[in-house]
Amino acid sequence: MMRSARRWWLACLLCIGGGVAHAQDIAIVGARVVPSPEAEVIASGTVVVRDGRVVAVGPSDGIDVPDGITTIDGRGTTLLAGFWNSHVHFLAPETRAPASVPADALESALASMLTRWGFTTVFDISSIGGAAAAMRARIEAGEVRGPDILYVDTPFFPEGGTPSYVRDLFDEMQAPSAEVATADEARTRADAQLAAGADGVKLFAGAILGGALDVLPMDVDVARAIVEAAHRAGKPAFAHPTNVAGLEVSLAAGVDILAHTTPVSGPWDEAMVQRLRAANMALTPTLTLFDHELRREGAPQEVIDRFLEAATQQVRAYHAAGGDILFGTDVDFIQQYDTRLEFELLRASGLDWRAILATLTTTPARRFGQDDRKGRIAEGLQADLVLLEGDPADDVAAFARVRQVLRAGRMLYRARDEGR
Repeated sequence: MMRSARRWWLACLLCIGGGVAHAQDIAIVGARVVPSPEAEVIASGTVVVRDGRVVAVGPSDGIDVPDGITTIDGRGTTLLAGFWNSHVHFLAPETRAPASVPADALESALASMLTRWGFTTVFDISSIGGAAAAMRARIEAGEVRGPDILYVDTPFFPEGGTPSYVRDLFDEMQAPSAEVATADEARTRADAQLAAGADGVKLFAGAILGGALDVLPMDVDVARAIVEAAHRAGKPAFAHPTNVAGLEVSLAAGVDILAHTTPVSGPWDEAMVQRLRAANMALTPTLTLFDHELRREGAPQEVIDRFLEAATQQVRAYHAAGGDILFGTDVDFIQQYDTRLEFELLRASGLDWRAILATLTTTPARRFGQDDRKGRIAEGLQADLVLLEGDPADDVAAFARVRQVLRAGRMLYRARDEGR
């Protein structure tokens, strides 16, 4: 009942009217504009959007806003490129069967977990039963407002290694096993998923069977076959590592992106950091996940602190070594949608506001081959834009204070002015 009420309340915040919004000609005037993590800040800037693309960006006193265009007053706000969330799932009842959910309910669910937090592009790194593909199809058909979606489809588990925390879900959905026993079996399924439209693959290099120390590593030959299938298709391979053994499998297989840190293994030493860096892996920290799950299980505060200390050390060391960091929340595996804690933990890991902005924009756009159209505010690029209350340079929690979100010039989210 409370969850339904929250959905209703959020739907009321979406002050866009019925149906899917069309791309508008819009000018955002007077905002503090940050075109990219490396760019000079425009203290009072204007961005003009036409036909879904940015056609002008610069100081307000140097840009003429065309007559008749919709104008948004950006004074007191910060305007950034649309955010990427590089670790999401569609697993909740509202999202795991999107073809059968009414458009308004699906749109409200997407707003709660994604667009209300500024996400205009997301990478689903494992759902079940084609949920992400069906979600993308409804958004692209114009039935539902939502982010651009990339996805990996069904994950790959080691033989006998379906993780303990998803067994009931697989049973409930009557989904076939995602375990793979041989390299040939893995290669065949990976090729089929990629040919059907998947944008990458996800393997469990270390699958948790019970407690945090009961971890089954994937056979390296199986892992390598999955990764090689992705690379033949020009797509990335994600790995869930869990521990040092999982990191070793990921390194041996040539994985591109670690879907989590590995706090159970303790701090990473310099040798491990340099090996991961030499392999050009990206890291998605998902720091909130560990806090959320340990608290849900009733872990003592000292255990939570120890896990977070190890996780933030790993992020700090990898960032200092020049490794790519991608923002991701594991949302819809956990139902903690608010992103503020993740920003605060990234700051505690040594990332300043510009480095955090890179995890949300330029780094994923480059990693996933879309930096020619996304990740920055620049003429000719897709008008994916996030308008924030306040300034993340002063307080990184401002990254979560989202006033408006546009994707390709279409309004995805707009908060009411009152009560904010």
